Amino acid sequence: MSEENTCSNKPNPIEFRSVAVPDGKSLISKKIGMIQSFAMSLTSRGLNEKKINKATKQLRVLSCFGDKHLNGVLPPCEHLKESKTQGQYFCGGCGCGDRQGTWLVANGNDYSKLDYPKLNCPINMPGFTNYTASKPDEAISPITRKYYIENISFEDLNKMPVSLPDMPEAMKKAIEEREAKMAQQNQQQLNTQTLQ
Repeated sequence: MSEENTCSNKPNPIEFRSVAVPDGKSLISKKIGMIQSFAMSLTSRGLNEKKINKATKQLRVLSCFGDKHLNGVLPPCEHLKESKTQGQYFCGGCGCGDRQGTWLVANGNDYSKLDYPKLNCPINMPGFTNYTASKPDEAISPITRKYYIENISFEDLNKMPVSLPDMPEAMKKAIEEREAKMAQQNQQQLNTQTLQ
């Protein structure tokens, strides 16, 4: 008789596959690409300290840190590295290194790397400017983290805690008005679908 527990009600754990940072460029091409990406990010920040919206930052945080800290199943990105500074993390895949300007999240109202309106990810994850959709084979077990994130519910994404540095009141008001309008449109769609 087998010792395997066939009466277990535990769901099968989700397995995630490893995704390497694409290689194949010369060292000079990589450095030029890093400089171009950094310049794009700085330009997007502008003189007014522009920042991304909450939903995009939540996607970025999920892409980098996963959701295991919220009792989810998504592990952190394999390229996430712990900083020498306690409590800070940086991307080990993009080559920007460990320093205050490259930390993914910041304390309080400090501007972090994930706050830039335009920001590239070395593996093109959701929430980033250079995001590319997963390919069909990424849905086959073990799945990719990208495929998992693309299929997460909005409610689960909304549980991802993020802090947004203070932004101008006019920008906050515009975002709140847009979110209220989107919520109203979503409710109208639900009402229309219910009537059909």
